[in-house]
Amino acid sequence: MLVTSTPAEVKGVRFMVMSGEKAGGGNGNGSVAGAVEEERAGVSASAQVPASALVRASAQAPAPAPAPAPTQARVSLRERKKQLTYRAISDAAVAMFLERGFDKVSVAEVAAAADISKPTLFRYFPAKEDLALHRFADREDEAARVVGGRAPGASPLEALRRHFLAGLDRRDPATGLCDAPQVLAFHRLLYGTPSLVARLYAYQGRSEAALARALGGGVTARLAAGQVIAVLRILAEENWRRIDAGESADRVYAGAVQAAEEAFVQLRSGLEPEGRG
Repeated sequence: MLVTSTPAEVKGVRFMVMSGEKAGGGNGNGSVAGAVEEERAGVSASAQVPASALVRASAQAPAPAPAPAPTQARVSLRERKKQLTYRAISDAAVAMFLERGFDKVSVAEVAAAADISKPTLFRYFPAKEDLALHRFADREDEAARVVGGRAPGASPLEALRRHFLAGLDRRDPATGLCDAPQVLAFHRLLYGTPSLVARLYAYQGRSEAALARALGGGVTARLAAGQVIAVLRILAEENWRRIDAGESADRVYAGAVQAAEEAFVQLRSGLEPEGRG
């Protein structure tokens, strides 16, 4: 996930923590190692096609799910605590990557900075690339959650359109329309490191699979989900490209909104108008 971050310290290493959240969990010492131990104790061992295809997939999408029961809420709180641990380790790694470059920082150095062992680190992050891309992890099912939580009577496509436009309006980094220095630095790290770009496609593949399930499953839903995720990715990349070239987010905003509106019109209508061969 791309986030606007605030500076913090872990074992003397400056890193970025999600706004409003404290690094390391709740044991009060602020260390990643402390968060790991607390988490262990508290949490048990997670091609473009015609518009008709997208419409059919939308029609299959289930109605919004009911509010979670109290038991589910308690599980969610424990899961949140676990995620804070992941984020604290990831943020420590990202700070080092930004300072020295992804390829010049070893996993052993990240583990040492986080005050945990390499085996413990790999228990949380199977690959080095995941240390940088963890901030995408809780966005993997975002499109699916938008579809599942849409207002009664709203189509999945319209819910996704409104969500993306709202993201542009609040300068959500996931839309590419964010010129905060720390977000720009992370984007440059990401798009300037081939192994991170390659790993990102795996995250996007899981986003596509989650959206397909939310649209009802089956080939038609998979085709529709593939189109939607590709559109969201391309829109974000174009916004990022313009900002990286020196434009401000405010200057890019109007064009980004227009591009998004046109993209969703194309999703509805397909590559060719109805009736044309």
